[in-house]
Amino acid sequence: MAQEVYLTKAGYEKMIQELDHLKNVERRRISRAIGEARLQGDLSENAEYDAAKDAQAHCEARIAEMEAKLANVRIIESQNIPADKVYIGAIVTLLDLDTQEELRYMMVSPEESNYEENKLSIFSPVGKGLLGKAAGEELAIPVPAGTLKYKILKIERP
Repeated sequence: MAQEVYLTKAGYEKMIQELDHLKNVERRRISRAIGEARLQGDLSENAEYDAAKDAQAHCEARIAEMEAKLANVRIIESQNIPADKVYIGAIVTLLDLDTQEELRYMMVSPEESNYEENKLSIFSPVGKGLLGKAAGEELAIPVPAGTLKYKILKIERP
């Protein structure tokens, strides 16, 4: 049985859009590049042809990967997220005990994680360290660069 993929509604929509772009824009662009490279003659020494075929293989692999994930998606709905502990879909406000900086992250699946958007994967070291914890708890999370010390200030539903 395939592994379930948990996504927010926004993450699901973004994945659908990316898949549509790959199928309807990138496939055509790559196909044109292959056609143009074929016109240049001998394919055995044609770097443009090789690059276009590699791009085609990567595009098709990404399409297959995304279709497999979308076939097993479960949408995270905020009413199903417990508000008393950190779980996927929760928005967590932390206090960095070393810098006194407040941080705010949404806990998401690896498919949606994006550091610039403060979306933290539940499988990252910090994400794993936060899962199941409650507001008010202080924790030390080992990461490759050392140990991060946080206090959970607040847990919200999206």
